[in-house]
Amino acid sequence: MLNPIYRTIYSLGLIPVVEIDDSSRAEVLARTLIEAGLPLVEITLRTPAALQAIQSIRRAYPNITLGAGTILTLDQARQAASAGADFLVSPGLPQDAVEWALSEGIPFLPGAVTPHEILQGLRLGIEVFKFFPAETMGGIAAIKAVSDPFPSVRFIPTGGIQTDNLSSYLTHERVLAVGGSWLVKRQWIKNGRFDQITAQVKAAARVVQSLSRPALT
Repeated sequence: MLNPIYRTIYSLGLIPVVEIDDSSRAEVLARTLIEAGLPLVEITLRTPAALQAIQSIRRAYPNITLGAGTILTLDQARQAASAGADFLVSPGLPQDAVEWALSEGIPFLPGAVTPHEILQGLRLGIEVFKFFPAETMGGIAAIKAVSDPFPSVRFIPTGGIQTDNLSSYLTHERVLAVGGSWLVKRQWIKNGRFDQITAQVKAAARVVQSLSRPALT
């Protein structure tokens, strides 16, 4: 049974992957996304402000679907969950962090692009994987090829995806959603250009809404 968090992610189709340098801008960022029709965000732990940003968003918007990305260690997984993250994302498969998260009922989205990596994840109880970096690794053609032996596996590709190519991913039955920083550019947050975030998110959402996507089973 697919975790309800993943069902929410599927319904929206898009995950903004965010690097934020100033946690005081986190609340307005979340409000911007919600008002643009996308109550979902992944804050990557690539900056010192990330954990505080997650805490601020969770306090201000308790119903937003909130992820923490770039989880590399067990300590980071625990800190992100404590800060209020609903789901955790990693570019790889840190086994101790995955095992801890699943034992706590927290969805963990590890990176995998090869059959070996997928098998490792399946053994731990993972059925949804981050496919990263998607375009560099061969795009949707690579996802089609690697997914054939694993009928239960689904992917959330990130890396090189833009509004003009996301439809090729989202119309494939194994793709749950797509993610990327193109939706919320780091510089836009720094410069207070939340209007650009609104425009980008709405443009991508229009593409998602126009697609005939495979039903989620």
